[in-house]
Amino acid sequence: MSKVITRDALVAEARSWIGTRYRHQASVKGVGCDCLGLVRGVWRGCVGDEPEAPPPYAPDWAEARGEEALAAAALRHLVPIGRDAFGAGDVLLFRWTDSCVAKHAAIASSASTMIHAHDGAAVCEVAIAPWWRRRLAYAFAFPGVSG
Repeated sequence: MSKVITRDALVAEARSWIGTRYRHQASVKGVGCDCLGLVRGVWRGCVGDEPEAPPPYAPDWAEARGEEALAAAALRHLVPIGRDAFGAGDVLLFRWTDSCVAKHAAIASSASTMIHAHDGAAVCEVAIAPWWRRRLAYAFAFPGVSG
């Protein structure tokens, strides 16, 4: 039987990362993380051991490879949901332009807010403004989510 995870627990874990400085490829609460590192940290805090280690990646990995690697990894471990059906605790993936692959991840804290690691800054909670909504490419739920 899989572990039951509540949306409140996912959001609380994501919020506990707020203020963690942006650091490419890192995933250490209070020390540094990037957007993938935040999702990995929430996984560890709520689900358990990470199902796979991410490969090393350069800041321009998406442009260089042109593959939906982030979405493919999400499909291996998360539950796909409709882009307009996400709720608190769900993982959101964004693409900067229509021709670019999805390369930014966030955790929805409500239907209108998200928590993400912003390059050059820190983990923060922001509104999912129209700019973000236009760039939303995928939404996923963590396995075993209830409530």
